[in-house]
Amino acid sequence: MSAASISVPAGSSAASSPPKASPFPADLSHSPLLGILGVLLGAAIVTLTGRLLGLGLADLKGNIGISYDEGAWIGSAFNVAIMFIGPFSVYLGGLLGTRQLLLACAPVFTVVCAVLPLVHSYSLLIVLLAIAGLTSGPFYPLTLAFALRNIPLRYLALVLAFYAFFIEGAVNFAPSIYGFFRNHVSWEWMFWLPAIATPVMTACIYFGVPKSPRPQSKKEPPSFAGFFYLSAGFALLYAALDQGQRLDWWRSGLFSALVAGGALFLLCSLLERLRRPNFLVELSYLRNWNTRLLGIALFSFRFVLLGTVIVIPMTLSVRGLDAEQYGPAVFWTALLEVGLALVGALLLYKGIDSRLLMAIGFTAIAFACLLNSDFTSAWSAENYYRTELLMGVGQSFALLGLVSSIILQATFSGALQAPQRALTLSAFFHTVRLLGGEAGATWMGHFIADREKLHSNLLGLHVQSGNWLTDGLLHGLAAGLAGKSDGVAGATGRALDIVNSKLRLQAYSLTFIDAFHLVAWACVAMLLLAAVLRKPPMNFRQLPALQDGSPQEDRP
Repeated sequence: MSAASISVPAGSSAASSPPKASPFPADLSHSPLLGILGVLLGAAIVTLTGRLLGLGLADLKGNIGISYDEGAWIGSAFNVAIMFIGPFSVYLGGLLGTRQLLLACAPVFTVVCAVLPLVHSYSLLIVLLAIAGLTSGPFYPLTLAFALRNIPLRYLALVLAFYAFFIEGAVNFAPSIYGFFRNHVSWEWMFWLPAIATPVMTACIYFGVPKSPRPQSKKEPPSFAGFFYLSAGFALLYAALDQGQRLDWWRSGLFSALVAGGALFLLCSLLERLRRPNFLVELSYLRNWNTRLLGIALFSFRFVLLGTVIVIPMTLSVRGLDAEQYGPAVFWTALLEVGLALVGALLLYKGIDSRLLMAIGFTAIAFACLLNSDFTSAWSAENYYRTELLMGVGQSFALLGLVSSIILQATFSGALQAPQRALTLSAFFHTVRLLGGEAGATWMGHFIADREKLHSNLLGLHVQSGNWLTDGLLHGLAAGLAGKSDGVAGATGRALDIVNSKLRLQAYSLTFIDAFHLVAWACVAMLLLAAVLRKPPMNFRQLPALQDGSPQEDRP
């Protein structure tokens, strides 16, 4: 029996209200473990590919010989395509089915990743990255729909634990993986690794994911235009966020055009929805209190992750360390998450409230960030080892508690009673996840840039020409460099460069301290949000009893 056959309204008992039949009774897997492994690998592959692409951007630009501005569109081509296909996956998944869509996309993604390192044309590179994004984009949103329909309830918490590890592991292992490839093998493996992993995912999906019958409706076919407008609108807004800092926001005509175009497409999507509603979408289902709050939580969680995705790597890379050198600062967090995710699953089996698990996670992340706020410019990767356990506990428990809450909300809010609800819920959370990640990264990048300017100006006020300390330092440095410089002017110029670099390093150190505090305050906000979430009618300890048909009063 699959999770799709379970649907119990809040406040009712299993004895008085028997479980309803699945809306897709034929949509059952004979090899659910293979199907689960396939969709988990898909989510990990698309996460790892995006992370490796960001880490290897410099090598990729050097390979084809392009400028900074041209290179800025490399990551955007991949990520904007993923954003575009996200809402559109509702349309394609509803018409084709999960299995058919994944089996069609995976081979194309494999071939594109295999040939990307061989490309030396900038235009062709952008096109292929866009194709890679379009074909890998469905991997993630279809994970939730398959999990809800095919995972036996007694194994659901364990599967969610592995899901949390796969996603967090892909993010935190990526610097060490790329550093190893770049320094010991070849940077091209940033593409070849996904190309090797995707066929394994394809085989698991082929044997483990059943063919889904197409939804039947007496209404007119779903509107292609409505989904296209929605996807295009979100994609343009995503591109605007991604390029905003580089383009200087509203001072750029391109940024303004992207925002205006995105808003226009979203308006067209709304008008199309009012004119010709699609039976594959049920927007009224998203009005539930917990659904909206969990959407906000997922959006904000992507910002909290930036502590290990952006802040910690930048604290070390700003000193010139490469990915292999700063990778250990987050590597051990990912390694600890294997065991910690299983601990979290055990707690869910013991009946712990998923909201409490989420709160424990955000509390641990906040404390880890406060400890990391003791950062100085002398820190190396080893200085982060003391907070690795806290950060691992925080990220594992926070993500596991958040995803568990989403699954429980989907189960008890009627997402399994109608296919359009499951599709709508999956697309909603996938869109929120992508926009949250981009908005968070943009905000953090803007925050770091502005705070660095502020601290540089404040520090510069104390380093002025004519000050005896400043002049003494410059004269001492110039004297030491005179033997290997081109005269007094050359030695003085080199001394000024050294002082400026030291000032810049200290300004960044103060900026990173501010960034750690910002992430900690974001965790506090998430604790407040978890406190106002409504408790689900059942927890993971009680779900197997429901599936077995036990009366509610007999459940432990």
